[in-house]
Amino acid sequence: VQLQASGGGLVPPGASLRLSCAASGRASSSGTAGWFRQAPGTEREFVAAIRFGDNNAFYSDSVKGRFTISRDKAKNSVFLQMNSLKPEDTAIYYCAFVNKNYIASALRDEIRYDYWGHGTLVTVSS
Repeated sequence: VQLQASGGGLVPPGASLRLSCAASGRASSSGTAGWFRQAPGTEREFVAAIRFGDNNAFYSDSVKGRFTISRDKAKNSVFLQMNSLKPEDTAIYYCAFVNKNYIASALRDEIRYDYWGHGTLVTVSS
């Protein structure tokens, strides 16, 4: 499975962006897709995930209510709609995938994911 993330850019605080992650190869219908981010000088952190088996979505506390993860099965793609962006959302955003359905606590852990995209930079600044 190969992942290609896109949609990043420079936006002012309060703006919106939509990130896309297109998958090629054999992505199982029972897998889990996630978005992680890494700001300069920090470790990569969980942002959101969607579990394909039941289409349940999970979010970090810092983005809950502002970000929405979704999936287009026909396009083999996952999206991250980011609204009300803040300067602290500035980071490189990575999409990831694993051919398993995980419980909520496990899918927040980056070591659970087998496939990663190269990342797309999101900068929130006035």
